[in-house]
Amino acid sequence: MSAPRTAEQHRTTKETDIEVRVGLDGDGSDVHAQTGIAFFDHMLEQIGKHGGLDLDVRAKGDLDVDLHHTVEDVGITLGTALREALGDKFGVRRFADALVPLDEALVQVALDLSGRPFLTYDIDPVAEWIGTFDPQLMEEFWKGLVDGARITLHLRSVSGRNGHHVIEASCKGFARALRDAVRVEGGGVPSTKGVL
Repeated sequence: MSAPRTAEQHRTTKETDIEVRVGLDGDGSDVHAQTGIAFFDHMLEQIGKHGGLDLDVRAKGDLDVDLHHTVEDVGITLGTALREALGDKFGVRRFADALVPLDEALVQVALDLSGRPFLTYDIDPVAEWIGTFDPQLMEEFWKGLVDGARITLHLRSVSGRNGHHVIEASCKGFARALRDAVRVEGGGVPSTKGVL
């Protein structure tokens, strides 16, 4: 029986205190997010549910200053946990993509568990604010996640008029692509270099 692909990460700075637990082989039913930012919690829950993850994210940050530090540091910590849970990536599918609609919104996602962090973020958030959340912060979240996980990620909005829908479709799209990319389907590391 193979070892469980799980990880725990704890990141503490003068601005934030973040704890993340992740399991890659869950079913999306054990998902909890508590960051003090309601819309962001909702997006993290989408990633866990549609990614088939066991996911627990707890964050305390300087929300009185701004939401930026908390959102970015959650991305870094979640990404680092994903990288640790993937281990040597033996047998994983590696590449995956998704085209996800949410009503009028349509978002395209492609990712590679490459070991090289790279982000293309072409998401038009449409709205200036979603409740009390600045949708521009999602780019900081994705950048942190990509750097922590060391993956290549392309996110592109094809259409959309509702900011909530566009951002949520990007999270669901990432989740579905991640779920496919981490699936074990073969032997060896999927690279001619022999390492990812």
